[in-house]
Amino acid sequence: MSFDFDAVVDRSGSDSVKWAKYAGRDVIPLWVADMDFAAPPAVIAALHSRIDRGVFGYNQPTASQVEAVVAYLERKFHWRIDPEWIVWLPGLVSGLNVACRAVGAPGDAVFTATPIYPPFLSAPIDSGRRVASAPLVRDSAGWLWDFPAVDAVLRSSRARLFLLCHPHNPTGRAWHADELWQIAALAEKHDLVVCSDEIHNGLVLSPQRQHQLFATLAPELAARTITLLAPSKTFNIPGLGCAFAVISDARLRQDFRQAMHGIVPHVNALGMVATEAALTLCDDWHAALLDYLRGNLRLVERAVAALPGLDMRPVEATYLAWIDAREFAADRGVANPARWLEQHGLGLSDGADFGAPGFVRLNFGTRRALLEEALARLRQASA
Repeated sequence: MSFDFDAVVDRSGSDSVKWAKYAGRDVIPLWVADMDFAAPPAVIAALHSRIDRGVFGYNQPTASQVEAVVAYLERKFHWRIDPEWIVWLPGLVSGLNVACRAVGAPGDAVFTATPIYPPFLSAPIDSGRRVASAPLVRDSAGWLWDFPAVDAVLRSSRARLFLLCHPHNPTGRAWHADELWQIAALAEKHDLVVCSDEIHNGLVLSPQRQHQLFATLAPELAARTITLLAPSKTFNIPGLGCAFAVISDARLRQDFRQAMHGIVPHVNALGMVATEAALTLCDDWHAALLDYLRGNLRLVERAVAALPGLDMRPVEATYLAWIDAREFAADRGVANPARWLEQHGLGLSDGADFGAPGFVRLNFGTRRALLEEALARLRQASA
């Protein structure tokens, strides 16, 4: 089956957060991590079938929905889990917040590395915890961990929880096994629980790479890990609100559920139906999507490489380009690159929200013609 990712899906004037931000303005929105493609046909068909039943009472996970998760994790990552390990969530961000409440006590530190997806910085604060962080570093090949610095921060802060983003948003790194093992060693050394956000697991763009779930390194590491997963990014269904945690340790799972109690609602019926279809019926669509995103990435790489003052390192995963615009801003006396680009018709995410002022994040998960127009505007803004 062929899939048309070049099809125009008009999201202006709809309920889209991404497009409403610049309503009435000539600004192309490439900011929030939300692709402009229609959901996979199999997901749409499954939703139609469920809606046709006409009844939307309280729902619970069905046996086939649970089995879809179990089979997907075994098929894709060779991880055979017990269905009891699954904790359903209405979104991955709620899982980050629950993890911060479930581990340690108020006033404890939660570690993460910057730059990072903004909820990693807000969830600890909202949970009465402190943020402890160390910056990722760059070399000519890309973004890397400074493990001695991480070790020092973990030691001084006495953190209880390590928030890991894998693959990484916003840098696009797909962490290698040796990097994951070094994180594992630090988790054991400092007796940390690791909450691993792996929502972009299906968006590894390097054809020779395969995502490895952190918890699959070893059973003893799985016992100290909360793995957060969702089909929302890979299959472009974030508005349907379905995610899940996989927690093998019974005590940690109990603490996580207790932190959810009375606050976190159950997952809606349509989100559950869409998740089952995405995980079981959409392999062909997924493969075509990755091919299309690779083509889009090549366009972005070439455009950024040709512009003075802009720099980006290789993107291994996600549909997000993390662009260093600090030299560009300094050369032109621009205080805020994201705001400058907005004034030139291009809406990107501001790196300051990720703990990295002077950077911008570009979402290339859109139809190619629109991306080409956006890159033309980037060139004009840089002229």
